[in-house]
Amino acid sequence: MSLKKVVLGSLAILAAAVVGGWFSLDKETRALLATVPTNRDVLFWTVPQRDAAFRALDRLPILAKANVVPVSGSPSPLPPGPPLQLQSDVDAYMAGQRSAALLVVHDGKLRLERYGLDFDGQGRWTSFSVAKSFTSTLVGAAVKDGFIKSLDDKVSLYIPDLKSSAYDDVSVRQLLTMTSGVKWNEDYADPNSDVARFNNHQPEEGVEALVSYMRKLPREAPAGSRWLYSTGETNLVGTLVQQATHKPLATYLSEKIWVPAGMEQQATWILSKTGKEIGGCCVQATPRDYARMGLFILNGAQVNGQSIVPDGWWAEATTKRTEIGLPGRGYGYQWWTYDDGSYTARGIFGQGIFIDPQRKLVIVSNANWAGGARDPKATQARENFYREVQQAIDDEAAKPS
Repeated sequence: MSLKKVVLGSLAILAAAVVGGWFSLDKETRALLATVPTNRDVLFWTVPQRDAAFRALDRLPILAKANVVPVSGSPSPLPPGPPLQLQSDVDAYMAGQRSAALLVVHDGKLRLERYGLDFDGQGRWTSFSVAKSFTSTLVGAAVKDGFIKSLDDKVSLYIPDLKSSAYDDVSVRQLLTMTSGVKWNEDYADPNSDVARFNNHQPEEGVEALVSYMRKLPREAPAGSRWLYSTGETNLVGTLVQQATHKPLATYLSEKIWVPAGMEQQATWILSKTGKEIGGCCVQATPRDYARMGLFILNGAQVNGQSIVPDGWWAEATTKRTEIGLPGRGYGYQWWTYDDGSYTARGIFGQGIFIDPQRKLVIVSNANWAGGARDPKATQARENFYREVQQAIDDEAAKPS
């Protein structure tokens, strides 16, 4: 047999193996490989790259590594309810949002469930800053479990590497409400902002990556004197929970929420360069499990009749603790609040869990906004949709039985 025939035969076998391997991958991983981003900074990916990556961010270790959040295998029911009657065109709304998933749960029943962007309910979609509200709930659990003694404790008590930094005088409560007074730039369009740079920071030897960056930031205002949105501060909240509980966030989330709430599928949580979950971002879960998270919180985060957080936690966590410069709005413990008693977890590019206790309402949004991370037009459209759903629920209640 000639060398040429051997080489051609080997190439044919290799090609067959590559083709077979390609088609053995699920559609989300194939789509991601076809449009794989050329850099690690999600803020500056193209729309097609985000479409592919948001459903598969935890599939390629070259982009991100993640820890698994295990489930119990006994999912809580999400029974269907009657279709929700809305005045607006839901398909048009979803197109404007570039929605991957839109779910409305009312009184424990699934009243609306739609998908887009070739996504379906079996896949995981990234949450971005929706994870902040997950992390703050774990703080409440850690207080109830005795790992954190008081929200008025200094942060450096639980993260000793923050001693002698601007965070040395900041309390856990001030960290939760983003009122530390420490300087931070959350401009998603600026490649030199803190939120764009901290993930690429080379940590000091022996120091957790996020702490290494945050402890170098200067003080800008007295602690407790002003509110400034800072993803970095929720990252510190996550580190605080990890160091106080001596458990990975994924493990604690599984123990306190994912298993007790009866989630249907395992989730994942993206890791920092030093292998710790990033508290301010990036839990990946199915849309229905985001809805179950909303229901779990709506029902007081109770397990066998006992809440996983201390008495009075939700009254503080989900109501205005600080002004944010918007009428009728505020910020609690990593929850965005409304003066009507509703509150929401929000993530860039259109992720959200809206909770309205008065109406027993949960609205889940997964999306990839075309106008960027904060897209003001899409943001206002989503607020309008929340109001429309609330009005539809009120109209139903007003009808004679």
